[in-house]
Amino acid sequence: MAAAVEKKEHLYKILVIGELGTGKTSIIKRYVHQFFSQHYRATIGVDFALKVLNWDADTVVRLQLWDIAGQERFGNMTRVYYKEAVGCFIVFDVTRASTFEAVTKWKADLDSKVTLSDSTPVPCVLLANKCDQAKEGLVNNVSQMDDFCKEKGFVGWFETSAKENINIEEAARFLVTRILQNDEAIAKDEADTDRIILNGPKDSSLTEKKGCCS
Repeated sequence: MAAAVEKKEHLYKILVIGELGTGKTSIIKRYVHQFFSQHYRATIGVDFALKVLNWDADTVVRLQLWDIAGQERFGNMTRVYYKEAVGCFIVFDVTRASTFEAVTKWKADLDSKVTLSDSTPVPCVLLANKCDQAKEGLVNNVSQMDDFCKEKGFVGWFETSAKENINIEEAARFLVTRILQNDEAIAKDEADTDRIILNGPKDSSLTEKKGCCS
């Protein structure tokens, strides 16, 4: 009998950041536990949740979701929290324009404190949360939101509602797809670099020996 094919397993650290009260904890609870409550205490410091995805027949993806408190703002501890992250959600509340205004600062802070192993920015998706309620500001204009995300370096954005379970799974799948693509590209680049390094000295030493012989 043919041996069973061993599944590839990935463990990815994903940050969930944004202003206080934007629904970060609710999004994680909905995604991981399919649960919503109106009554959450504000996250203090950082909290964790694990989501296991049977991505395809050959791949298991484990997501370690880091729920970082809005009041942490841009303090020094965030550098420790961000370390080794390979993806991020920045969340704002569509009913409070002020939380959208803070998005640019959160993105700049993220980009200044963590990058992927190839020094490119961590892929980040913007979540316009509480879309089941009346919206304020730019989120009412889809093309302007598209332009904003392109300008600020977001890989995409979604209107979400943890309460009504709108676009939570879709946003997560979009981000994980991008992370897997990045993983594959970085691994290929590293393999190509290793091949060049291995071949380089061998070729040059052969050339030198030939020179000596002649």
